[in-house]
Amino acid sequence: MNRRPFIKLAVGASLASVYSRAQEAQAEPKKLGWALVGLGSLSKNQIAPALLKSKHSRLAAVVTGTPAKGVEWREKYGLAENKVYNYENFDKIIEDKDVDVVYIVLPNSMHHEYVLRAAKAGKHVFCEKPMANTAKECREMIAACEKAKVLLGVAYRCQFEAHHLEAIRFGREKVFGALKHVNAEFGFKIGDPKQWRLRKDLAGGGALMDVGVYALNACRYLTGEEPVEISALETKTDPVKFAEVDETITWQMKFASGITANCMTTYNFNGANNFTVTAEKGRYGMGPAYGYSGQTGWTSDAKVPFAFPPSDHFVLEMDAFSEAIINGKPFAVPGEEGLKDLLAVEAIYRSIKNGKPEAVEKA
Repeated sequence: MNRRPFIKLAVGASLASVYSRAQEAQAEPKKLGWALVGLGSLSKNQIAPALLKSKHSRLAAVVTGTPAKGVEWREKYGLAENKVYNYENFDKIIEDKDVDVVYIVLPNSMHHEYVLRAAKAGKHVFCEKPMANTAKECREMIAACEKAKVLLGVAYRCQFEAHHLEAIRFGREKVFGALKHVNAEFGFKIGDPKQWRLRKDLAGGGALMDVGVYALNACRYLTGEEPVEISALETKTDPVKFAEVDETITWQMKFASGITANCMTTYNFNGANNFTVTAEKGRYGMGPAYGYSGQTGWTSDAKVPFAFPPSDHFVLEMDAFSEAIINGKPFAVPGEEGLKDLLAVEAIYRSIKNGKPEAVEKA
């Protein structure tokens, strides 16, 4: 073979190969490595499966205090032995270049400690709701992540779901006129009396801290405002089971613009899973509203559609967080969002204790 044409062919083939690989790399989206801290039901049944479907996020490591779970997850997800951490050696995750994000999926009382430890390790942090047991802890978590120059996000998945986003648009664009009032409820009949959610030291509270924050958070994003005053009432039908935490709470909120809200949360019965917004020229709402699936919207005007295909909320929120990191952008639901909810939660508990309306502290 003539040497010169051969060289041209070889160089051409090499360049074509490089170009092809570059195209493949460009076509394949970047995926950040996520470490799950806590391998309970939520991680097992929702979060880990979502990471398998995610465009910008993948499972890189797990943290568990149960060795058997570590083995199970290694086998199921093909994790190397050194990708399974426990609560004692968690801080070594600072050396793990494969982990970009740490997702805190622990009982509420442990959020504060592990957000601080993850931030110290230089990892971006995604935290389950409620963000912490107190507003003071929330502030410390925000400050720690700011100091470490890492992103902090709170897992309010509903804020990424299409029906909720459309309901937010209705309010912002005044599709039904100016907003006047919101009704929001979320609750269920809780089972096992020995579970951590019924222990105040772990959960910080009962139904309000667990599912009531969904209704509270919804009122805030539906109106685009912060409550300024709250009146609340607590009811208990089983003082033994709910000796440490709240069973059912109803509360009313006033907003600076004059909008009002009536809310309810419970651990006593099923079926409360909705919101209704009343505006000057009509009404709209959702029911079911807050579950992992099954969202259904409605409006008082048949000409205004309010229906979207189902989606995986966990994929949406984790990919949004990963994209914010990749693009160096703020995250839509930062730590301040969790803080604002806790400030309202504390006003609710103060109102119950003092038997009078309480002002909501500003963030």
